[in-house]
Amino acid sequence: MGKPTGFKEFMRHDRAYAPVDERVTHYNEFVIPLGDKDVSQQGARCMDCGIPYCHQGCPVNNIIPDWNDLVYRGDWRQALAVLHSTNNFPEFTGRVCPAPCEASCTLNITDEPVTIKTIECAIVDKGWREGWIQPQIPTRRTGKRVAVIGSGPAGLACAQQLARAGHWVVVYEKNERIGGLLRFGIPDFKLNKGLIDRRMAQMQAEGVEFRPNFHVGTTLPLSKIVDNYDAIVLAGGSEQPRDLPVPGRDLDGVHYAMTFLSQQNRRVEGRAIPDGEVLMATGKKVVVIGGGDTGSDCVGTSIRHGAASVTQLEIMPKPPEREDKGLTWPNWPMKLRTSTSHEEGCERDWAVNTRSFEGQDGKLTAINLVRVEWQPREGGGMEMKEIPGSEFRLETDLVLLAMGFVHPVREGLLEGLDVVLDLRGNVAAETDDGPRAYRTSVDGVFAAGDVRRGQSLVVWAIREGRQCARAVDQYLMGTSDLPR
Repeated sequence: MGKPTGFKEFMRHDRAYAPVDERVTHYNEFVIPLGDKDVSQQGARCMDCGIPYCHQGCPVNNIIPDWNDLVYRGDWRQALAVLHSTNNFPEFTGRVCPAPCEASCTLNITDEPVTIKTIECAIVDKGWREGWIQPQIPTRRTGKRVAVIGSGPAGLACAQQLARAGHWVVVYEKNERIGGLLRFGIPDFKLNKGLIDRRMAQMQAEGVEFRPNFHVGTTLPLSKIVDNYDAIVLAGGSEQPRDLPVPGRDLDGVHYAMTFLSQQNRRVEGRAIPDGEVLMATGKKVVVIGGGDTGSDCVGTSIRHGAASVTQLEIMPKPPEREDKGLTWPNWPMKLRTSTSHEEGCERDWAVNTRSFEGQDGKLTAINLVRVEWQPREGGGMEMKEIPGSEFRLETDLVLLAMGFVHPVREGLLEGLDVVLDLRGNVAAETDDGPRAYRTSVDGVFAAGDVRRGQSLVVWAIREGRQCARAVDQYLMGTSDLPR
């Protein structure tokens, strides 16, 4: 805990943002951090709540009250050590995590939770500035070889933990740069890619080898991996996007969100996009279908492109402005969330279903929609019904499908390994801390992150990567000192 009376003495004070008219002119991060004194004061607000429900809310089990207290007392270096004891990459989560820990904070009962995410980010950023974060080179090498396939947050966390345990780890990535979703899915204005490069340098010093442009099971024969490694970790994510199979889907102008976002991230890095593949929102009437984070990222990117207008549609009803704390706390509540991208200029509409796309000469010109309502289904659950006479039409030049991902891509790697899939199409593997933890149906092959659990958060991917590393270490050595 922080100061015993801190939560009564100090008001919640969070990071600020650069003005909208300034930040939409570039792709850099625009958060204005708090000074050390202000962060320490915010750490003082962590109260002696008896049961720290923030632990329940945090997937990586961050020891939040401890580092809040250390920051309050000015012991930043020890706070960093405590933070790193559960989270390999707090500079990532401190920027892009939705902070379920804050939803679980006892002070959230009065809508004034401790600024946990801000404090986390401040600790690790200070650690980098002060030079406290250095490679943790193992004192012994085991001689065991592990291939990690996929370089998103799950793969990176798993690789770093295994390297620190003394194993020789090679990370394979099908794209030209390391980082997975962090590199190509999250806009630079939310996560500067230099943060990934900095961690890569640390991991390389610890013994991790990165091999981009290797698509295992496609351009790289699977036998090259199976025959040369003692264990394999599948960390390729959940990349099969949910489609919208309605009339007009094949019109020029209807694209998956990740195609749009990844192209922009490559453009920011200075990579040339072939003329026939350039996808820009400049001067266009953009409609984003899907109300989640990916949809929000499409909104912010389209605004920076100079779109004529941006509309975001969601098939579910509009959530309440404020949750009923008596029913939801300390669990993650269903409530209306407005991102910084929404604040930059966007129309939003809920309970809307797409009937068809229409176009002229093969190019998209409009989208036909209908309003829906959700009613209880006999036997449980809810069902969607169209509201008669509620049809409407929006003119549009560009539609971005941001409706999530259904399961990992099966062609190539997964089909080649012939691993068993669960009922949702993800790689089947248990997470219990037992002899089968994170193991697939194929001996020596493990799975972690979205490829196993389905589309989820960066913080969940880091958790699974760490836990999977422990399971692999136990498999190879018979025991493990890695934390679970």
